[in-house]
Amino acid sequence: MSYRKTAKKFLDSQEISVGDQISIKKDGIEYQGMLLDRAEDADEWHVVLKLANGYNIGVNIVEAEAKLLEKGEKPKIDLPPLDIKEDPEKMDISIISTGGTVASIIDYKTGAVHPAFTADDLLRATPELLDEANITGKAIMNILSENMKPDYWIQAARSVADEITEGAEGVVVAHGTDTMHYTSAALSFILQTPVPIILTGAQRSSDRPSSDAYINLMSSVAAAKSDIAEVMVCMHATENDSQTYLHRGAKVRKMHTSRRDTFSSINTLPMAQVKDGKVKIIDKNYPYTKRKEIQLEVNDSLEPKVAFIKSYPGISGELIDYHIDKGYKGMVIEGTGLGHCPDYLIPPIKRAINEGIPVAMSSQCLYGRTNLNVYSTGRKLLSAGVIPVGDMLPEVAYVKLVWTLGQTTEHEEVKKIMQTNLKGELVEKSSSKYFIKDYGR
Repeated sequence: MSYRKTAKKFLDSQEISVGDQISIKKDGIEYQGMLLDRAEDADEWHVVLKLANGYNIGVNIVEAEAKLLEKGEKPKIDLPPLDIKEDPEKMDISIISTGGTVASIIDYKTGAVHPAFTADDLLRATPELLDEANITGKAIMNILSENMKPDYWIQAARSVADEITEGAEGVVVAHGTDTMHYTSAALSFILQTPVPIILTGAQRSSDRPSSDAYINLMSSVAAAKSDIAEVMVCMHATENDSQTYLHRGAKVRKMHTSRRDTFSSINTLPMAQVKDGKVKIIDKNYPYTKRKEIQLEVNDSLEPKVAFIKSYPGISGELIDYHIDKGYKGMVIEGTGLGHCPDYLIPPIKRAINEGIPVAMSSQCLYGRTNLNVYSTGRKLLSAGVIPVGDMLPEVAYVKLVWTLGQTTEHEEVKKIMQTNLKGELVEKSSSKYFIKDYGR
């Protein structure tokens, strides 16, 4: 049990353990439910209950009274392996976990939530997967997605490639949602893939009634069986559970902190829809790579020392100089509007370029595209040697420059790669029709 100090003493006084049904009275209100565990770094003043309606609440235990109602079952740590026969009529799909909640298991007898590390874990959590494919699974890391970094992109890409080499006909990557669009972009550039690679996650954990984990995982396996041999993100299309979208890995972004349909394709349509286990192409104007059309290739040389700088009123040129002096090899500026920054930033930017450090300019508007030919500031930036990146998302521009500088350091070649559409990250003509104002959809 991860409860500590005051909370531990509070529970120990009534011989209460995780998984027990308990009552807590505080300020004249009684709460009844199953005691859930907490993270090891949680504070010492709250306990968490799962109520009968399925929702969790935290209760401050100061001046509260606890009572044991019923002892819960002890969690089973060592479960026997599942005896599953491989079906030769079904496709072989591999599920790789990097962390996050989509591949977690909830033990409803104890309230414990833990990551799924093996295929058996995944199938215990979602046995319906067996109806869709032969499933193998492994955890290559178990991190919060905010702790993702370029070294981990390499590890993930190599693990995906290993699964494909060993016969996987599609790969699903379970990932935390906060930085999933960075990883999907990285895998898009690193891998040439003959099979679908699907990243998926969950906005709400599997112990919540509104969890999106089940639909996202099942839809991802359906997508992994499809004919679309690209890196894609599979997440809810709407707030309900009716369908999911497949977004191109280098053209998608997380747009809301908590909505289940948080991921959106920017400046373009989603690639496809998954509904009732069937994949339907939505974006018919953009060709996609088909299964087994190309050979597996891994280009995983990266340059992690790339700065990602947002322009804002009052930004200091010292910020640019700092990254130059610290030995950074490239910079992506998230400019305002069409791709602008204050005039006084131009001299340090010019210094960076003169010292062989490529500087790319994206737009923090997200929708639309950079155009440095409209206003004088933009033209000065162009003259200084800044590389505009069209309608490429700022995060994707950062990831692409990390990857590009792993392939070459020659400035003109870097510019050519950054301005060439490789994985659908650049649309030649962005249309305003893809800009959706959502007022209470």
